[in-house]
Amino acid sequence: MQILKSRMRNKHFFKTNGKKHRNRLYNLSDSEVITILILFHAGQFRNLKHYYTQYVQVHLKKEFPKTVYYNRFTELQQKVAMPMAIFLKTCCLGICTGVSFIDSTPLRACHISRELSNKVFKGLATKGQCSIGWFFGFKLNLIINDKGEILDFMLTQGNVDDREPLKNKAFHDKIFGKLFGDKGYICKTLFEQLFINGIHLITKIRKNMKNSLMHIQDKVMLKKRALIETVNDELKNMCQIEHTRHRCFGNFLTNLLSGLIAYSFMPKKPTLKIEEIVENNQICKLA
Repeated sequence: MQILKSRMRNKHFFKTNGKKHRNRLYNLSDSEVITILILFHAGQFRNLKHYYTQYVQVHLKKEFPKTVYYNRFTELQQKVAMPMAIFLKTCCLGICTGVSFIDSTPLRACHISRELSNKVFKGLATKGQCSIGWFFGFKLNLIINDKGEILDFMLTQGNVDDREPLKNKAFHDKIFGKLFGDKGYICKTLFEQLFINGIHLITKIRKNMKNSLMHIQDKVMLKKRALIETVNDELKNMCQIEHTRHRCFGNFLTNLLSGLIAYSFMPKKPTLKIEEIVENNQICKLA
């Protein structure tokens, strides 16, 4: 009888790395956890705890009748990281139109003055530099089309060069045509490698470089590269992919993925009207 009781007690435990961990049952499914996270990033709430306890558990009882405590919900976030990544990669990315823009934006893990005392991202986040200054965290590399849709993304450490993700063919395997970037992507070998793969990388030149001939339409499109800056701004300020309140790396990933998914469902995205740009370009040529 005692042996049976001990087995019954231990059936909700599993061993990993020689330690016992509680395997508690829960009623909130993975799809419900993903839906709650996406709705949070698509709404106007700024704090996940306040959104979950004051809105989901109060006003969305019919949609989510079997919610769990908030601390348990944050544990379930890490469980849905892989399904969210697959859903984002397979269902939420846009289609390349031949005109693409690339840029990287910093995701700060904490203030730069507290980098040595940060324990959550110790060994993961690094110190990097961007146009604004130094930061401690990661870099989100994005490729978008002229409709403001995300074509692909890659997360790197803060000290990784912006050109490194482009050297990975899996990052731009769905891209073709012209790719517009800033001066940080200037590299002769990278240009030749992308040109062989059917991608024409177009950037501005530095002051110490010789001037080269460029089609007037490419010059106009290069000035429209601010489109991706607008997308980065909406991802950070509206979808809230960046904040410094994370308590584990798993929740940082789910926060990033759910923010990107929420952006893909936004009805209005920053876009370029290519037809008007071409017409204005032809008028300038005739003049």
